[in-house]
Amino acid sequence: MSDFKIEDYRIDGTAKFDIKKAKTRFKDIYDDKEEYEAMQSQSAKELDELQSMMYAHNRYGLLVIFQAMDAAGKDGTIKHVLSGVNPVGIKIHSFKRPTETELGHDFLWRTNQVLPQRGTITIFNRSYYEEVLVVKVEPDILTKSQRLPVELTEDLDKVWKQRYSDIGNLEKYLYRNGIRVIKFFLNVSKEEQAARLIERIEDPSKNWKFEEQDVKVRDKWNEYMEAYQTCINETASKKAPWYVVPADDKKNLRLTVSRIIIEELKKMNMSYPDSGPERTEELKSFIEVIKNQNNV
Repeated sequence: MSDFKIEDYRIDGTAKFDIKKAKTRFKDIYDDKEEYEAMQSQSAKELDELQSMMYAHNRYGLLVIFQAMDAAGKDGTIKHVLSGVNPVGIKIHSFKRPTETELGHDFLWRTNQVLPQRGTITIFNRSYYEEVLVVKVEPDILTKSQRLPVELTEDLDKVWKQRYSDIGNLEKYLYRNGIRVIKFFLNVSKEEQAARLIERIEDPSKNWKFEEQDVKVRDKWNEYMEAYQTCINETASKKAPWYVVPADDKKNLRLTVSRIIIEELKKMNMSYPDSGPERTEELKSFIEVIKNQNNV
């Protein structure tokens, strides 16, 4: 990926994002299966080394958010990108429909419970962004299920603006506490999504992935695209950027996501702890002790 440019995918608020111009497919960044596997292996090695350093350095944390339409490849991307990475410093959370307990709290409550510790990478498969995406397109969730006071939901446009602001403030707060946030929108085309949903129906081993709700959501495709565009424009910043990655080709998607995470980790001022000369000498003294134990 010598010609890889992170800026090609980055949305940081300096320019308006137009979802109609966003690509869903791009030129292959590998020539054949062997090269793909080699590139994936190299990325996994780099990511594991950087995560190991982050864990030892123990000053930064990283929150990686994945948002997309159904069947865009979130699960598979997470699985492949993290293959080969030490699980000790990785946490993955998938957010489904809110439970009654979660609905009884503020909209950031359930995700706030599992924000990353320093030294770790936390993955959110869907996130608090559902509150300005799904909930915006399906406002009955807000007015009926979330049980907010009536006077707070009379002006829905105001609600969304407030939530964008709340999310932005949360991400600024995390940044000031050493937690970096990067967000991915996996941009799948309506046609490719249709093919994948049909495959889930036709392949018995994938039937469990299919939900009737996925078909209903497709009827509101344009509304969702508008919601994503507004959400990305309202919440993109230099300290918590969005990355819009074409998702019609899963292998290109996985390689690109891996590269972006690696580049973001490299920006952090991390290093392995320096033992210092006294501690180094002390550690060396244990070598003979350990060797002598073999003779006991």
